[in-house]
Amino acid sequence: MRQSQLRAFHFVAKLGGFSRAAEAMFLTQPAISEQVRKLEQAHDVLLFHRERKRVRMTEAGMHLFRLTQQYFEIEQQIEDYMQESRAAVEGELRIIADSAHHVTGILSGFRQRYPGVTVSLRGGNTEDIVEDLRAYNADVGVIGGRAVGGDMEILDLGESPITAFAARGFLADATRGLTLAECAALPLVMREIGSKTRSKLDNAAKAQRVALPPAIIAEGREAVREVVASGAGIGFVSQAEFGHDARLVQIPLRGVDIRMTESLVHLTQRREVKVIRAFMDFASAQAAETTERA
Repeated sequence: MRQSQLRAFHFVAKLGGFSRAAEAMFLTQPAISEQVRKLEQAHDVLLFHRERKRVRMTEAGMHLFRLTQQYFEIEQQIEDYMQESRAAVEGELRIIADSAHHVTGILSGFRQRYPGVTVSLRGGNTEDIVEDLRAYNADVGVIGGRAVGGDMEILDLGESPITAFAARGFLADATRGLTLAECAALPLVMREIGSKTRSKLDNAAKAQRVALPPAIIAEGREAVREVVASGAGIGFVSQAEFGHDARLVQIPLRGVDIRMTESLVHLTQRREVKVIRAFMDFASAQAAETTERA
């Protein structure tokens, strides 16, 4: 197996076609096709389904692509290490967060420190985040909780209680609060399965022998917020993420103390990726400053 064959396969898989890979590698399309063909032939495996001008990976191809992502990333880390003293931190940092609230403050300072880094930020629940990190589809995750497996490094961002919330005027006296049993009698707007907020609520309700059946399931925190703001029911969120929205009021939960912890996580084996290391070091320093001020 030659590195040139692996590199040809990797670029075809990454860019979604032989012609695109050829352009990126400054080679001809027949040369790229031949390298991939030799790799498949040498190991008696089909890596791509060829469909006219389109290609898609087979199951074996997808598995190999995950390995080549790691392989060429380590190659880049070696290159970065050898040039550490003179190379600036730059590139792309892909963040997936269960709530962007927890990183907005960090991102502002990070971008000022490292203007050469482009940050992409998208949402997901904890299960999605962990899966994408392990699949190399994201670099850093923001999750609710700490238990994600021994293959992750974690930076604790703190905790806050879970609170209910509703559209202003939905309840006659929201400040009185609600027990979980009282919540069960109301239309509930819940996150999707995989949400840590929902999981913690369900566990607390089971401990009190209360069922919390959702009337509406909305995917993502912002979707829940908009549905609740329409007056369709009550939702749940950590107090730190409630924010300021004139349409909504907080409803304290009585008789229970459910807390959400938030953490930054990344794969341990990727700690030497330059942009990941720079971001985690910056976030760690900010967390330490916040703790000292408190």
